[in-house]
Amino acid sequence: MGEVAKDLAAGTVGGAAQLIVGHPFDTIKVKLQSQPAPLPGQLPKYAGAMDAVKQTIAAEGLGGLYKGAGVAVSFLACPTELIKCRLQAQSALADVSSSGGGVKYSGPMDVAKHVLRSEGGMKGLFKGLAPTFAREVPGNAAMFGVYEGVKQLIAGGQDTSQLGRGSMVVAGGVAGASFWCMVYPTDVVKSVIQVDDYKNPKFFGSIDAFKKILKSEGVKGLYKGFGPAMARSVPANAACFLAYEVTRSSLG
Repeated sequence: MGEVAKDLAAGTVGGAAQLIVGHPFDTIKVKLQSQPAPLPGQLPKYAGAMDAVKQTIAAEGLGGLYKGAGVAVSFLACPTELIKCRLQAQSALADVSSSGGGVKYSGPMDVAKHVLRSEGGMKGLFKGLAPTFAREVPGNAAMFGVYEGVKQLIAGGQDTSQLGRGSMVVAGGVAGASFWCMVYPTDVVKSVIQVDDYKNPKFFGSIDAFKKILKSEGVKGLYKGFGPAMARSVPANAACFLAYEVTRSSLG
């Protein structure tokens, strides 16, 4: 097997491990990010991460924690994120939906069809592209840099080939945490833009979304869902990097 094929196989296994471990946390993160700020005197839809978990399971079963996987992950990054966020956030937005609440989308393809038909065609699928780039480029640079740096720190040098699985788990977990510490406010901006109403938008671009969140909710508004994001990122990326390294090693 060629080197590229080995990397692709190992990357696929690593990605699957990350998805299985981390996706429920990601669903809760998006629900918390996208829920509207409560009106004066009212409580938010979700009191916190555990409340969001309980409400999601009660209303949608365990499958509700895995909304947005499957077909959606075969798309490119920005359309994938948009589809995933729409599916994950629809229950959080149901109470304020112009359609009167309820399930808006039946699945990933339904989201794609709706956006293509009613929200500007292909352009609609790339809504939130700027904050997606602003998240992915520095976030992944930090994550992979930290991963290699932690491995070398543990190994005491540049040769990390003899590290055990425990060390890889630690390095992967720290790397995942570094990703969100670097770019979390950008991810919040991306999520609110991608679930924003097309006909009656609240936000007119990334900068406008950033300013409005900061004005209405303060700095803490830019960190809604940060707990679930970190709870997801550490085990999910630890599983991802470990699965990649073990698979790659087993292929020679």
